Amino acid sequence: MPGNRVGNFNFRFHPLTPERWEDFEKLFGPRGACGGCWCMWFRLTHKEFDALKGDGNRRAMKNIVDSGRVPGILAYVEGEPVGWCSVAPREHYPRLERGKVTAPVDDQPVWSIVCFFIAKGWRRKGVNGALLHAAVDYVRDSGGSIVEGYAIEPKKKAYPDLYGFHGLASVYKKVGFIEVARRTPTRPVMRYIITA
Repeated sequence: MPGNRVGNFNFRFHPLTPERWEDFEKLFGPRGACGGCWCMWFRLTHKEFDALKGDGNRRAMKNIVDSGRVPGILAYVEGEPVGWCSVAPREHYPRLERGKVTAPVDDQPVWSIVCFFIAKGWRRKGVNGALLHAAVDYVRDSGGSIVEGYAIEPKKKAYPDLYGFHGLASVYKKVGFIEVARRTPTRPVMRYIITA
């Protein structure tokens, strides 16, 4: 995948494949990013997620990666993993169907972005925007034509980084996404239409 320069940083991006699993584990750390999630929340029912929380979710994600499915992309700076974006065809995330905010906008086939995780020392340094650009490139290279994200538009400027895992609407807009639906005041659905 192509790189991206933001400020003083040269980012490289790679799909999460079995050979990059150790980088994913390193980035997510012993807590699996947040509360033992391992980016499985949108891939499981609530009951399944709770039953697997922690190491079970880690093994479930490892099974996805080992199966040959790519659940997202990693961002690197100088060979170190600094960020994650979960991007895949919408049908890979069954929980989206049951959410008020994430219900289908229409019957178009879309690729969904459901989560970002940025290493603590790299937050607020442009990693999210760089990952969004890379996600669009990845979807384009994979034959997709619509990328959809379920952004947050907080009412207050001070917003905890970990609660912004969906990505801020302002960052989506900077990358060229447009709002296509809004079911609650702070959660716009954003889309990027890939043209030939």
